[in-house]
Amino acid sequence: MKKACLVCGLLLALSACGGGGGDSGGGSASAGASGSEVSVPSTFAKGADVSWVSEEEAAGKVFSSSTGVATDPFVLLKNLGTNAIRLRVWVDPVGGWNGKADVLAKARRAAAQGMRLMIDFHYSDTWADPAHQTKPAAWEGHSLSQLKDDVYAHTYDVLNTLKSAGLTVEWVQVGNEINSGMLWPEGKYTNFDQMAGLVNSGYAASKAVYPDAKVVLHLANGQDNAVFRWFFDALKAAGGNWDVTGMSLYPGTSDWQTYTAKLSTNMADVVSRYGKPVVIAEIGMDWQQGATAKALMADVMTRVAALGDNGLGVFYWEPEAWPSWNGGYTLGALNNSGQFTEALDPY
Repeated sequence: MKKACLVCGLLLALSACGGGGGDSGGGSASAGASGSEVSVPSTFAKGADVSWVSEEEAAGKVFSSSTGVATDPFVLLKNLGTNAIRLRVWVDPVGGWNGKADVLAKARRAAAQGMRLMIDFHYSDTWADPAHQTKPAAWEGHSLSQLKDDVYAHTYDVLNTLKSAGLTVEWVQVGNEINSGMLWPEGKYTNFDQMAGLVNSGYAASKAVYPDAKVVLHLANGQDNAVFRWFFDALKAAGGNWDVTGMSLYPGTSDWQTYTAKLSTNMADVVSRYGKPVVIAEIGMDWQQGATAKALMADVMTRVAALGDNGLGVFYWEPEAWPSWNGGYTLGALNNSGQFTEALDPY
């Protein structure tokens, strides 16, 4: 989602999330500090969602090494230890950004660096998150049965395009931050039976193309166990299928330890309750708080890795976002010179 402090309470009332603020220490360019890497299994996803990257490059943004040399951002991320890339998919977006062709181009670049792939379906022409789950314009007026077919066809088409290009997708996200459901109003949280039907269409299409891919269902507010129990209890009762539970976490700089402690409680509970592994599908902090972001990432990686096979990895959300990119987004990990801050040093 486009981070605009959108979160969900137990009854899906929206409230403000912890954003930037806190201390004012500036982020510094870094290619990885000695001794800062967190020990995790080789299978652990040290990920980044870089869905904005092609649009940024088209706007003339340049990414640079710690010594100021202009470099492919995928190469920079690989050199920082990143081994997995997450890409969002929109159905018919303005300008084509995050559409099928754009996703394919970015996926090829990631694969060329040996990075694993997570594909994140929003099932919208634009941002999908707890406050926005707008159907694609082409699907307006469709019945629930037609929407299930739409979800299947769109998921299959995009994934099959990637597979036909020789790419392997390891994780498929069916919906993005779906605390409040998806494809409103038919798939809203007020009708879990209908939502489960839509989720299952995406699940079936994913398995039809990539039988070994893990299907992720992703909610905002990874620190809120009550929300996760409420949502997944209801979805499970409705027959919804998923393989991995995805979480977002966007703590403030002054109280992030409280968030991560609650995250640990939530992760342990959902693993035990549903018998499925977890992944932190999104995390971020103000780019100017690089040292604090680094501490956050090290802590979260350690907590996820402590789950063993049930802790799959962590994906920073848009670390390559230039400061105030796209109307004011500030939770990336890039400074004003186009260099990555120390936020990703734990990778």
